[in-house]
Amino acid sequence: MIEGTIPTRTALVLQQTALTVGVSPTHLSGAVEMDPVALGDDRIRVPIESAWRMWEMIGFAGGPGAGLCASAAAGRGTLGVWDYLFSSRATLAESLRTVMELRSAVTDPSVDWQVLEDGGMLTVRVGVAVEADPVFVPVEEFVLALVLRRVREATGAHIIPIRVAFTHRASGRHAHLIDEFGTSRIDFGASHSEISFLDIADLPTGRDPHLGDLLCDYARLTLAGARPLPSWLDRFHTAVADAIASGDLSLGTVSARMLTSPRTLQRRLTELGTGWRDEVDRVRRQRAMDLLRETDLTVQAVAARVGFSDARALRRAFVQWTGQSPADFRTGQPVQAHRGPL
Repeated sequence: MIEGTIPTRTALVLQQTALTVGVSPTHLSGAVEMDPVALGDDRIRVPIESAWRMWEMIGFAGGPGAGLCASAAAGRGTLGVWDYLFSSRATLAESLRTVMELRSAVTDPSVDWQVLEDGGMLTVRVGVAVEADPVFVPVEEFVLALVLRRVREATGAHIIPIRVAFTHRASGRHAHLIDEFGTSRIDFGASHSEISFLDIADLPTGRDPHLGDLLCDYARLTLAGARPLPSWLDRFHTAVADAIASGDLSLGTVSARMLTSPRTLQRRLTELGTGWRDEVDRVRRQRAMDLLRETDLTVQAVAARVGFSDARALRRAFVQWTGQSPADFRTGQPVQAHRGPL
């Protein structure tokens, strides 16, 4: 499930924009957790909550026009295959419908994006799934300016919209919007956020239908394999499991694997309502259960693999965790009691 997430490429644009408008790296990293390694994978998705926190910081630090900084940071290709879907079909209208259909390649799939045609008028309408008016100001600027940039790139023409509409109220002067969109017909407090064009629906965009099909197939395959970014606690569990496997389980070793200090790691666990011992036990318990369930290893061998000194130590811990001995768990005996907190 990818609802409630955005792609890492979009998250990186927001991260760069936040830094550009003056958000401190410390403030940004403290509010938004993004594993640098995972961000290199197009299939990894970032929680939408992280996007909203970045948008809040962008709007606060950047003020009017902050969303345009984000669209300027998203040069063609920055957002991956989605950028090229604007040229995936024979005409602009057809390409835009494909862009909206595959919008999950750049945003939360719950966001409602539409292409509307009324006579010679072509309108791209965008929306969000939450009500967050102050945050939505830079979001609207970003999305509508980005659509205009991609339309111009796909057609090779300096197209001017006949109307741009925002749902938020006007705040002071908006010359920056007139400069960006090339029109003074900018409405505020509208029922929808949208950008409209006249007599451009049939403009040619894609010149190779086979290439267009390949682009769409690639976008769908990427979305099919998408998965959420592992949480901090997930990454901590992985670091603990790796340390156990290497025979070097310690707070210092795990914190080094997490690229943080032991004190910061312990503080983060406390913030999450847990602690070092509880989470290490959780990892050991799950690993021991998996080995007992999936292998024929002796209890002594299982004990060694999960970091216990001998089989007796594992038996004591396992009864504490599950109310069963390892042997009873393996044979499927009913649980008699559960004395552990986990």
